[in-house]
Parts: sequence; structure tokens; C-alpha cells
Amino acid sequence: MKTKKNLVKLMFMSILTAGMMTLTACSSEDDVFTEAQNASQVMNNPVARSERTVLIYMAGRNNLSLFATSDLDEIKRGSKLIGSNQTLLVFMRRNYDGGQPWLARVENGELTGKVTIADMGIKKDELYASDPEVMEKVLHYAYSHYPSVKNDYGLVLWGHGSGWLIQDSVSVKSTRGYGVDVGNYIYNPDGKWINVPTMNKVISRMPHLKFIFADCCNFMCLETLYEMRNVADYIIGSPAEVPATGAPYEEVVSALFEPTTFYRSIIDRYHEHEGGHLPLSVVKTSEMEHVAQATRDVLKSISKRQGDTWPDMKGMIHYNYLKNTQEFHQPYNIFYDAGNFLLGYATSEEYQQWKQTLDAAVIEKRYADSWATIKPWDAFYTDFTMTKEKYHGVSLFVPQDPTVEYGECYASLNKHIQQLQWFYVVNQ
Repeated sequence: MKTKKNLVKLMFMSILTAGMMTLTACSSEDDVFTEAQNASQVMNNPVARSERTVLIYMAGRNNLSLFATSDLDEIKRGSKLIGSNQTLLVFMRRNYDGGQPWLARVENGELTGKVTIADMGIKKDELYASDPEVMEKVLHYAYSHYPSVKNDYGLVLWGHGSGWLIQDSVSVKSTRGYGVDVGNYIYNPDGKWINVPTMNKVISRMPHLKFIFADCCNFMCLETLYEMRNVADYIIGSPAEVPATGAPYEEVVSALFEPTTFYRSIIDRYHEHEGGHLPLSVVKTSEMEHVAQATRDVLKSISKRQGDTWPDMKGMIHYNYLKNTQEFHQPYNIFYDAGNFLLGYATSEEYQQWKQTLDAAVIEKRYADSWATIKPWDAFYTDFTMTKEKYHGVSLFVPQDPTVEYGECYASLNKHIQQLQWFYVVNQ
């Protein structure tokens, strides 16, 4: 979105503001998993002899609830294709089950070891899957009761997502993040979300993850990927909207447990299931520091040439927008393809150098010229042309001018982006 001239300088140049976010790290005091939880102890536990433990966190108490139920059926069928030495877990929060979320292992098509949220020590009058305390206790229970003898863990984030968009830790209405939950009243039009920095802090207190598969919209943005670079080796997902039906879990479950090629198999099966109409990518998080530094360097060069003028984003690939509401009277594009933007503003040499760095991070990507959306495609997605050259698998927020008509949303987004670690690194 657009921002003020001075704020564009904050993005394109090196103006830092006070209150810089400190990097989140897992200290020995905060870590809920201690050295006492070693392989010998695990092997003495008859329910915990898993090579890899994968938790599918299903935040479905919203308008995706019916899809959560159908995906659970797919997960059960898919579980028949994995061995007994692999552990597949599901946390389910939907509009059924009497409002009582539960966690269970999925083995050979059946749910076993099912426990309720109360059994996990969570007692709240108003419960949200997006509550950081709830998420932390669920993840802790899952990974501590079903530890991997190889210290090999995965996490699937199922539900709604809106990339890096942020406000409060548990936010409501138009503010975003991951896992919107409508609370006790299933017909509530509003819900609460957990923002990415808070979710990153929660996950950082778990065992280090082999991967996060984000089966939710707009997760593959540089801001989110950088924020979560230290909690997982690989992040898998889409920069765009994903279908409400979710991934084809009957086929994807077995891919979650492949030793080395899991990320390629996950996106191949998802992409094929959608007939090629879903952009997907895989990011190796150890390369995200290099991507941030390379982006900082090229943005500085662009800034010198641009001066105080706003970037013209017409014709740029965008993967979603903030929908029209009573407060904001037009769509606001947010998630622009990172490389497509730099193709338009960097020199050829700058772009090629940046892309080389990005390619080391985006180790797999699948192209799509269109994707499933509840929004009218012809109304909101025909102002750009998708090509393989322009598609880079990740998005980037570009501040835009809030002085335009109905520009209040731009001003808000320009402020919120400053809560992400990415903002400060690229503006050093």
C-alpha cells in the first residue's frame, strides 16, 4: 500500500525509529523442552517412538468449519499411508464438538489418544485458537507427549491467513495474522487473530521445526518469512489466496513424512490437485538474512534514483487486497510480487544480483497464471499479467501514498509494517 513521502524514505532509505523490535530468541529459561527429554527417555515411552512428529493445527471456528470437517476425513484416509513409526497429530477447533477443541493422534484412519482442551490444562470462559496461550499449550502438549527420537518436527497451519498484517497480539475485526476464531458465538461476524510476531514467539519456545506448511492465504511474504526464519528450516505455502477446501490431505499426508523431499512433494501434489492454478513456493529460512541484506542494498539504490516520488504500482502482480469495508471504500493492494517490483525499479545488474540471492532462498516454486479467489477475478486481478519471469514465489509490502482519496488504510499499514523485524533490517 501507499504511504507518505517521509514514510517511503523509511522503507527505501535508512531512517530508523525508536522502539525497534528486539529479535525473538528461545532462551534456556523459556524453553519448555529440556535436555532431560532425550532419546533414551523417549524410547522408554511406548507412545513416543516417532521418527517425525507433525501437528496439523486446524483453526476452523469460522466460515471454514465445514471444510475443516472434510479435510479431517482426508487426513484420516491419508494417515493409512504412513508407518507406525511416524506420528500425525491434529488439533481441531471448529463450530462443532460442543465448542470443545481437542487434540488427537491420527493412526490408520482413526483418531486415538484424544484429549480435550481442558485435559491440556486450558480453562477459559472465552476460548480462541488464536490466543497465544492456547496455541502455546497445545503445541507444548503435542510435542512433549509425542516427541521425535530424531528431534524431527513439522507444523501445518490450517485456516485463514493474511500474511504479515498486524495489530494487537490477539486482534479483532479487520486486523489480521493467522487463525481467526469467532469465539463462543459461531455467528459472530468478527473474529480474533494471532499476529505473526506473537506466533513466532510461541513457536520459538517449541522444539526447532523441520518445516512449517502454511495452508492459509498469503503466508509467503518476505516480512513473515524473515520474522519466522529461526523457528523452522523450511517454510512452505503460497504468496496468494489458497482455496477454502485446503490442500488435498489424502495425498499430502504421506508427503509430510518424506525424509528429504517432503517440501517438493507437498507443493507438487497441491499444485497438481488445483490444476496448476495455485502459486506455491518453498523457502529455506537459513538464507533469509542474505535476502534481507540484498533487498536493503537494492532498495537504497532505488531510493537514490526515486527521491521523494512514490512508486507507481500499476501493472504490478499483487496476490490479495484488503477488502472493501465501511471504513475503507476501495480495495487496497498489499502483497506485491517482490521480484516483479524490483524488475520495474532496479537496474538489470541490481535485479540479477538480488535474484541470485533470492533463488538460494526460494528453493522451489510453482507458477500459476490465476488462482482460486472468492473475489471477482475480472474486477480485481486483471490489472496485471502473470508470467513465469515476473513470478518469484514471495511477496513484498511497498508503502504507498496515504494522501490519495480513501488513503486512511495506507497510513495504517505503513505504521503497522514497522512492527516487523524485516522493516528495520531493510532500512539499516
